[in-house]
Amino acid sequence: MTQLFMPGSFRLDRMRNASVQVFDHLRERIISLDLKPGAQLQRDELAAYFDLSSTPVRDALTRLGEEGLVDIVPKQSTAVRAIDVDSARQAHFLRLSLELEIVHILAHAPDRQLVTSLENIVSQQALALSHRDFATFAQADQTFHRQMFAAAQAETLWHWMRRQSGQLDRLRRLHLPIKEQAANILADHAGIVAAIADGDPGQAQRNIRAHLSGMFTQLDAIRAEHPDWLLP
Repeated sequence: MTQLFMPGSFRLDRMRNASVQVFDHLRERIISLDLKPGAQLQRDELAAYFDLSSTPVRDALTRLGEEGLVDIVPKQSTAVRAIDVDSARQAHFLRLSLELEIVHILAHAPDRQLVTSLENIVSQQALALSHRDFATFAQADQTFHRQMFAAAQAETLWHWMRRQSGQLDRLRRLHLPIKEQAANILADHAGIVAAIADGDPGQAQRNIRAHLSGMFTQLDAIRAEHPDWLLP
């Protein structure tokens, strides 16, 4: 059985807040699907893995619990929680509301440098998809959307939204390999960029709506493929 937290395999940056690093690392491993529902997060084991006392580990686990990514039974156990689809829907509503406005702003005054940057990210995603490298594909997906927020001078909103989107991001990662959905995402991104480049806010909004909503039309397929990953 593979050990999830091998002591000595994580390098802590002693110049940064320890609890934040623990939180960020564990959150990323949960969202990337590296840590599956039911995976046990033992404080002693994590303290050895991060080479820390139990206090920053406890604080990080508490934050993960507040985001609904882990279930904490006081003085007993902490385990990765299955995906809460209702929470994912609410995060989707929030993200769609923001991104509809973001693409409207960007398409209203197209910037050639931004368009070129987004096109390059789409090319990176195409390369990742050709190698079935879904981890790199997903990372580029986040970069694509973050750049749009930054270009609209709303990057603070991006970070805030991301903290609300843990359940949604996990659901999106499960969705990628099902029925070649990654190819659809790639086409969606190309369409969004084209609408921005053409200076067509209405089409950009239609494209982002279709792009962000497509996953929920495949929810039954996701649940059938990964029944243990979603809450009943």
